[in-house]
Amino acid sequence: MTFKKSIFAAASLATAAIFATGSAQAQMLDPSNPEDALEISKRLQCGVSADEPAVYHWSGNIYGRSPGVRDKLLFKGEGMNIRRCVEVTDPERGTGWRLISREVMLMLDPETGEVVDEWENPYTGDTVTVMQIHNDPVNGRPNFPKGRDGSPFQLSTLRQSGPYVFIPFEVPLFYTNPLAGDYQDAVGNKYHAMEIFDFAALKSDLYDSSTPTAYPMISWVRISPWAPWMNMGGRPGQMVFNAMGQKLPGGFEELPDVLKNEIRENYPIYEQAPPKDDTRRNETTWTKYKLLTEQARAAEGEKAKTDEGH
Repeated sequence: MTFKKSIFAAASLATAAIFATGSAQAQMLDPSNPEDALEISKRLQCGVSADEPAVYHWSGNIYGRSPGVRDKLLFKGEGMNIRRCVEVTDPERGTGWRLISREVMLMLDPETGEVVDEWENPYTGDTVTVMQIHNDPVNGRPNFPKGRDGSPFQLSTLRQSGPYVFIPFEVPLFYTNPLAGDYQDAVGNKYHAMEIFDFAALKSDLYDSSTPTAYPMISWVRISPWAPWMNMGGRPGQMVFNAMGQKLPGGFEELPDVLKNEIRENYPIYEQAPPKDDTRRNETTWTKYKLLTEQARAAEGEKAKTDEGH
């Protein structure tokens, strides 16, 4: 190659690099733009497409906290949420997306790491049957470029620090307890808890719209009343969950074996996300406990009738 040709080749490569850099920059989303902020939130939560769900995984510790008693490590926890996001449209608010998901969280022995099915409650001395968390569905409200009042969508808690993006969400919960009576406003017993979701990601992953989704990390904290299956009665205290994890690039197969095996054996529908058109009411540990308890009581009643007939 002649000197002139080599100069021309180098210039061409430099020009191509400039265009490539410009193209890459053009693909970076701007969180101050409502449409881009909506897309960032979708990349944070969703999978590659509505047909290719995302799987979040987290693991950590579950403590009991009772007044006047040292906090107790009750369980290790392994959890997952499998989800899809579907497109939704509104004539006033534009085109957005809605999260559809279901979740499992297992209570594990702190020493052995094995799934706990029966548990000696250290506060009461009673042995109880553990109801693993398995809620279906756990769906979200639609997200649009505009709010109901016409205000633009924004990620108000988003914070950028160097190459990182941090997005915390606090969810205070205070609503009618499905296991309590009709006079909760007068005597209490409302369900009162808080969930805290802290997401962290690289800008280069979260903002790059040339890829279909991002794979952020998550920290999850939950402060809640005693689980109903613990049979704690009116004892004061609460549970504290603290876990960390991430959205898994490898999906369900990347989960720890203890989760995969338990789901495939006992909760097989949780290997897939709910259907795209799912409009069921959300399920919680409390509503699931009520459902399973009522089903068990109904089955016992039917058995008693059958026994009486013989």
